[in-house]
Amino acid sequence: VQLQASGGGLVQAGESLRLSCTASGRPLSSYTMGWFRQVSGKERDFVATINWSGGSTYYSDSVKGRFTIFRDNAKNTVYLQMSSLKPEDTAVYYCAAGQVIFPKVSVRPYDYWGQGTLVTVSS
Repeated sequence: VQLQASGGGLVQAGESLRLSCTASGRPLSSYTMGWFRQVSGKERDFVATINWSGGSTYYSDSVKGRFTIFRDNAKNTVYLQMSSLKPEDTAVYYCAAGQVIFPKVSVRPYDYWGQGTLVTVSS
């Protein structure tokens, strides 16, 4: 599975942004999907995850209520809708796919990773 993340950019605090992650090579429908983020020099942190059908989601406390993960298996794409963005949300965002039991919030269980897309939130 090859994952391509897109949608990052520069926004002001309080604004919204939608990230997309599109897969090629295999259908995403059999995978749990996750979004993670990383600030330079720090570990990659869990943001959100969604099960194969889209019926279950799980979020980190830092984004709960502001971010929404959803997927369209017909389009082989998973999304991260980010609202009420804060400067501390600034990071490179990565999507990941894994045939893992939902939910998984650590990096290791995920088998495939996108290249990352930079989100910068100015104050």
